[in-house]
Amino acid sequence: MSADEGKLPERIRASLGSAIVLGLLKGKLNAAPTTAYLMTYRPGKCVANCGFCPQARESHARADMLSRVSWPDFATDDVLEAITNAAGEGTIRRVCIQALNYPEVFAHLVALLRAIHEKANIPASVSCQPLNRERMKQLARAGAERIGIPLDAVTEDIFDKVKGAYVGGPYKWKEQFELLAEAVEIFGKGMVSTHLIVGLGESEKQMVQTIRRCVDMGVLPALFAFTPIRGTALESVSPPPVQKYRRVQVARQLIVLGLARFEDMVFDGEGNLTGFGVKRQTLIQTIGESEPFLTSGCPDCNRPYYNEKPSGPIYNFPRVLTDDEVRLVEQELGLEHGDES
Repeated sequence: MSADEGKLPERIRASLGSAIVLGLLKGKLNAAPTTAYLMTYRPGKCVANCGFCPQARESHARADMLSRVSWPDFATDDVLEAITNAAGEGTIRRVCIQALNYPEVFAHLVALLRAIHEKANIPASVSCQPLNRERMKQLARAGAERIGIPLDAVTEDIFDKVKGAYVGGPYKWKEQFELLAEAVEIFGKGMVSTHLIVGLGESEKQMVQTIRRCVDMGVLPALFAFTPIRGTALESVSPPPVQKYRRVQVARQLIVLGLARFEDMVFDGEGNLTGFGVKRQTLIQTIGESEPFLTSGCPDCNRPYYNEKPSGPIYNFPRVLTDDEVRLVEQELGLEHGDES
């Protein structure tokens, strides 16, 4: 057995909601996750130093946090058994493994993917930082249906400041895109995703431009709202205004569906989105279908309350919006005033 084909790690983290759905913990859920969210476990923090992440090397946040969600750890065998049972009952339809960056992580990912494929035979996604072409092929052979390589930031300058050279991180903007392109060659168009965080200092124009770039590559961009976490380097930064987030959500949906291009959209002098490049009827229909405002990512990923408290404001809805929520979204988008063209 090679170093890349290690034994299963003894423990693994599960998001609190996942742990409840899997029966590992007792509790009530406002919205139940339909994907089992796991995170690789190690006693210490990640070797990277992303300014927004509780798992960052220099973070003073709780070791069981990722975004605003707690991730208790469990015996890996117990989690795999629970996933097998939940998959059989249909309460869980996908597994997503969030990978920290540490020396043994690749061996852990391979072993976990193989075990999930053999025991539960359920689609599995893995979200990990850059590997290389051969290792991505190994993840696919081990059972990864989809892979996510997070950009998080949408400009090279912001990238360097929050997760690259400026903060002593190992990640490089150009290399991230090169690896995303290689991942598309291995997994196929639409089977590779990246995370984009709204609220790191970018303009809406910069965000939408990077969304366009990703979609053109065959990469699915998944949107997150910046969430300040106590103990992280960016703990004092505010979340983005929900109105800004809504405009980006709509633009993303229109681009992903091929209904509009970045070049068709209109921005003011500060980079704020003022026109979506579609007729008002198309815009209203797109908004009414709820999909732009749902959690974006892999199939069956609803990621309840990852960025928000249940009391709101809700950035990514884990379910179809109610009529009242659609009306609220329309107000947040300012659609009671004038036409969009």
